[in-house]
Amino acid sequence: MFRSVIALLFFAFISFTLKSQTYAPPVGQPGTTAIHKDSSAFINWANGCKITRGYQDISNTSLGYANVGDSSMAFGQALSNGIVSLGDGGVAICTFQYPIKNGTGADFAIFENSFDDTFLELALVEVSSDGINFVKFASHSLTDTVTQTGSFGPTDATKINNLAGKYRGGYGTPFDLQELAADPNINVNSVTHIKIIDVVGSVNKAYAKRDSYNNMINDPWPTGFGSGGFDLDAVGVIHQNTSVGIKENNFETNFSVYPNPVNKGDKLIFYSSEEINLIELYNFSGQKIITLTANFLNTSNLDKGIYFVQISSDKGLVSKKVIVQ
Repeated sequence: MFRSVIALLFFAFISFTLKSQTYAPPVGQPGTTAIHKDSSAFINWANGCKITRGYQDISNTSLGYANVGDSSMAFGQALSNGIVSLGDGGVAICTFQYPIKNGTGADFAIFENSFDDTFLELALVEVSSDGINFVKFASHSLTDTVTQTGSFGPTDATKINNLAGKYRGGYGTPFDLQELAADPNINVNSVTHIKIIDVVGSVNKAYAKRDSYNNMINDPWPTGFGSGGFDLDAVGVIHQNTSVGIKENNFETNFSVYPNPVNKGDKLIFYSSEEINLIELYNFSGQKIITLTANFLNTSNLDKGIYFVQISSDKGLVSKKVIVQ
């Protein structure tokens, strides 16, 4: 009996400690970890991205998928190329010219487009050294889950840790690979893929996503419009591993799609000097349309519009915009 009481008191103390702690504050306040897009810390930016859209409102799927932006808008410096909205539970997987490596302090930062310090749309973050096996950063949300945060409701940044979207537009949320150094499933000196997963934000257990302490993550919801969910702006690289050599990272420049734009009914040709493992075609909403087994595509059955071709090889993953006219 005595041991049971001690155990209960111990867990109560741990729970109280976790709930009472605070994390880095918003932009401009002492102790913030936000990094401005123009910081000299950034030496490169994401140059590839695969988007899998989530619904505008996971509880009302008749509204369809989030539809603002496209995967190319996650390329390059923050605030330079628009944003791509993920929708409820949507996923972005970003790739880079060179692998990201573990250095001193933060190794990369993720940018969202929040218009102020309290309207925060959040995302879980995972990394991979092969594009297959992903390891998740430990995250923590201390936001109350008794009351649902409204569609444009506030979130206190000091209650958020290791969730992308913690800071307003133009300021990146940093991540330190040292936190994952002991995990055998990741090579922290050769991170090739970063996965960004919208948290949904609902405190309905049927839809909620949880942090590393099993807390439901409460953020603005529902967001039943085209720009719903996490709005990915950019991923900035702070430490990169160039020792792998250019040959390991020139897959994007060695791949081409032609003609582009292509006239409906004509054949679209894919060329690469590297061996291609997989070619997938996605529509503008991020839904997969076709998995290809040949190096060409007959466009007769495609509607006119914008598509994205995702090509993967042992050298990396590339997304290309294709226009059928």
